[in-house]
Amino acid sequence: MDPEMDSQLKVGFIGAGNMAFGIAKGILSGNVLPVNVKVSAPSSRNLGRFQELGIAVTHSNIEVICGSDVVFVAVKPHLVPLVLNEISQHVTDRHIIVSVAAGVTLATLEELLPENSVAIRLMPNLPCVVQEGALLFARGSHAKQEDGALLRSLLHRCGLVEEGPEAWIDIHTGVSGSGVAFVYLFAEALAEGAVKMGMPSALAHSIASQTVLGAGRLLRDSGKHPAQLRSEVCTPGGTTIYGLHTLEQGGLRASTMSAVESATERARELGRKSAAGSRK
Repeated sequence: MDPEMDSQLKVGFIGAGNMAFGIAKGILSGNVLPVNVKVSAPSSRNLGRFQELGIAVTHSNIEVICGSDVVFVAVKPHLVPLVLNEISQHVTDRHIIVSVAAGVTLATLEELLPENSVAIRLMPNLPCVVQEGALLFARGSHAKQEDGALLRSLLHRCGLVEEGPEAWIDIHTGVSGSGVAFVYLFAEALAEGAVKMGMPSALAHSIASQTVLGAGRLLRDSGKHPAQLRSEVCTPGGTTIYGLHTLEQGGLRASTMSAVESATERARELGRKSAAGSRK
């Protein structure tokens, strides 16, 4: 996309949580100017950090929709019908509505918005805050390829941005949205293992976080399969293979796969509840 177009684009956020903040930081590190961004939330609790970025804040969702071209709906899933019903009469064909609410389907979004509205469903994750996110989006029935290209251009500083079919969004929620917490749990366990063996807690947590970061970067940048990298660390009869055997005995692999499955199914359940709520 033309950087000049990005700089003139007006972007709004309805909701001021971590996802909105992470995306806002990402787009501001690109070509979007703070003066062209506005955020709304019912309370002022989370608005201060947006103001520190030079972003205008308001308590009016209507003000955001009327002054924006691209609007990120970044509220809890159960609030999406309420918010879209409120702003619907102000949505025009110039708007791109991007929902980051877990489980809320494109069908639900399009049902709540005016006919022929451009809707996109996006699932980011928390590392967007440090521009290392993994984001997947799916276009609605009225969103054109160029709408997707515009969104990708906006978000490219947030991390990895991919497009796929909507069926993948709930899976992405499980593997990456929730998966971040799974990695944190593993990092915590690594550090606690080191503490158990006699290392000071602060140092153990610092080394554990760097280990996760370094392993992730090597995995991403090398292009190698995780199993190949794992085998490169293992030497016959060495420390790593003994540790891996213990992890396998504890069911780490199966538990992790089940965690992704559970989180994915929960996202789908939230989607069904949201759809049912929007029809009431």
